[in-house]
Amino acid sequence: MVQQVSKQIGKKTIVHPCSLKVRPGEVLALCGGNGAGKSTLLRMMAGLLSPTSGDIKLNGLEPKADRKVYAKAIGYMPDHYEFESSLTASETLRFFADLKRVGQVRMEAVLKAVGLSEVRHAKVSSLSKGMNQRLLFAQAMLASPVLMLLDEPTNGLDPYWADAFVSLIREAKSEGQAVVFSTHHLHIAEQIADQAAFLKEGRVVHTGPLAYYQEQYGEAGLQGAFNELFGFALSPENTSMNLQKEVRK
Repeated sequence: MVQQVSKQIGKKTIVHPCSLKVRPGEVLALCGGNGAGKSTLLRMMAGLLSPTSGDIKLNGLEPKADRKVYAKAIGYMPDHYEFESSLTASETLRFFADLKRVGQVRMEAVLKAVGLSEVRHAKVSSLSKGMNQRLLFAQAMLASPVLMLLDEPTNGLDPYWADAFVSLIREAKSEGQAVVFSTHHLHIAEQIADQAAFLKEGRVVHTGPLAYYQEQYGEAGLQGAFNELFGFALSPENTSMNLQKEVRK
């Protein structure tokens, strides 16, 4: 989907050339610290930011050339969004449903899936951070998109709703939807990702299937890879010289 894509603003390179692929029914986790370029990469994939170089395609569609059709195939959740505070939760989701031409039955099902049916008439301004996050996720999944792009979707969620998020993504996978999401919560990625890509200072420094990281690091899994790639100490039994060699290539 992403082929040698980069983003430069002024003289600063935000994302260095990188290539990523996610197939229908697969989940790709973007892992890395703040400022690694995860959000910029997701915004380019969503068609909201033009890359400086490279190509982005989804089933042959391009963000600019096929803008309307491409937008319908994408469900994007930014890391932060200010809803209209005077609207209720239901009115807010109805707004997005109208934009995406989604009917009332589907809207109600999504509202229930994210646990907001009981507060449907509450003003958005009165909702907790976690509830707002679930509402933001709801608009992304509303139209059952071909590809969901989620920026830090579990931020602000309590353990119960973090687990519910995992279940909803598994359901999306079973229906053939592809998902790319950024996260600091590697234990969440362990539960749902098929692949992981580690970003550091705008570079994709390592990618691989989840099984690879579990084989190399045992119980440490993605956390073990993160620790090694970002210079944190690991116990000898979890250190992978193979990964170090690959990263230096």
